Amino acid sequence: MLFKTTHRTPIGLLYLISSEDVLLGAGFRSFEDLLERMDPDDSSLEAKNVKTIPIISDLIADYFAGDFSALGGIKVRQPGEKFSQAIWKAMRKIPAGKTLSYSDLAARAGSPAAVRAAGTACGRNLIAPIIPCHRIIKSGGALGNYGYGLETKDWLLRHEGAL
Repeated sequence: MLFKTTHRTPIGLLYLISSEDVLLGAGFRSFEDLLERMDPDDSSLEAKNVKTIPIISDLIADYFAGDFSALGGIKVRQPGEKFSQAIWKAMRKIPAGKTLSYSDLAARAGSPAAVRAAGTACGRNLIAPIIPCHRIIKSGGALGNYGYGLETKDWLLRHEGAL
């Protein structure tokens, strides 16, 4: 059984899908967008709409209220190759208020030459902003891309004090 809820944020609704206390999808588009990209074994499960998801909803509320360490308390799972998993793990280690270039991210994930693959993994991240792909920027300091739009990326980075 999956749990689905939305969380109102200053930048719009954040859609959340979990399996008990493990977050499987989070994003600012729609439940359909998340379900399409989730592991088929998970997305085929019955989904129940709930008002909040225990622990996860509280930690997300804490993050938007200014407790930037709160997202680290959320358990996550998403499908992806070994390198993508390493990228997502490295992203979760970037503290709020800091940014990292795509090339630095690739190096932290163990493959310094795999800059494009690091960018691809960022683009495939299914659990934003909990896995903080918004903290990854271009080497020259430009924001780069963000699946939910540059205004959202800019807001998140300003909220965290990185800009």
